[in-house]
Amino acid sequence: MTPTQLRAFATVVQLGSVKAAAESLQVTEAAVSLHVAQLRRELGDPLFVRTASGLAFTPGGLRLASRAVEILGLQDRTVREVGQAGRGRRLLRVGASSLFAEHAAPGLLGLFASRAKDLDLELSVHDSAALPALLATRTVDVGIGPHSTVPPADLVTTAFLKYEVVVVAGPGHPLVGHDPHPSQLRSLTWLLGPSSAGGQGVIPDVLRRLAVPEAQQRIFQSDAQAMEEIRRVDGVGLALGFAVASDVAAGRLVVLGGKSLRYAGRWSALVLPTHSQLPAAAELLRFITTPRATQAMLRGAGSSPGRFRPSVHVTLWS
Repeated sequence: MTPTQLRAFATVVQLGSVKAAAESLQVTEAAVSLHVAQLRRELGDPLFVRTASGLAFTPGGLRLASRAVEILGLQDRTVREVGQAGRGRRLLRVGASSLFAEHAAPGLLGLFASRAKDLDLELSVHDSAALPALLATRTVDVGIGPHSTVPPADLVTTAFLKYEVVVVAGPGHPLVGHDPHPSQLRSLTWLLGPSSAGGQGVIPDVLRRLAVPEAQQRIFQSDAQAMEEIRRVDGVGLALGFAVASDVAAGRLVVLGGKSLRYAGRWSALVLPTHSQLPAAAELLRFITTPRATQAMLRGAGSSPGRFRPSVHVTLWS
């Protein structure tokens, strides 16, 4: 088996057709079919058959696709690591949910990078549901997102940093000073950050619990933009308690309701099993629960990714 053959087959499985795979790889359909035929002969497995509804894969074909993704991810990572070693550099790729990336990552990664002068950090933003798959394919080395009570069995999970999500409003909002009923909240237009669009996490859970219709949700590119709009129009939204503490203390925002409108959350870091971890990933996993790391994450609330050290690169992924 060659990497070219594996890449062709993995792309066929991902896209569901030889034609789509050929277009993605920018080769001819005949070339993709040739690579698949070679794999079939070598492995003694048809891998897939064509049906009226599309391609139907054999169990062996799906196992090969899964292993191909792992092999190709490892190959790509090895090429990068060899290049970095030649320059005396290491790279740690962190994938995180948007809420963590905006509010806690700046302080954490800035401090962690300062401890190792040969380390480059790359932060990418993802839906938290995608993190296990990104780890499995070696697209990221560490995944950070909302804590799950049922973590993936094939990953190492470290829970850290509890936080509180609160309902906030502008100081002139008519519900300020009252304990609003859920029916009142459902009728409002909510000004929200990008974490509200994900399927997992405290903020999507709160919106579902309050039964806020999607038609009543306005989602901004960052929590900072949403908070600015709330202050400007006396709107309402959801925020991390520690992230808006200064605005609340200064009277620029008001926390609505009592304990009934406060929601607890916690973040977790996910990595591959010990034998597959990068040393830098293991280092971050140990560091992330220390008091220094906690202080850095809380102090870094609201920092822009543009303020990261030069060795920390930010990539926004859909």
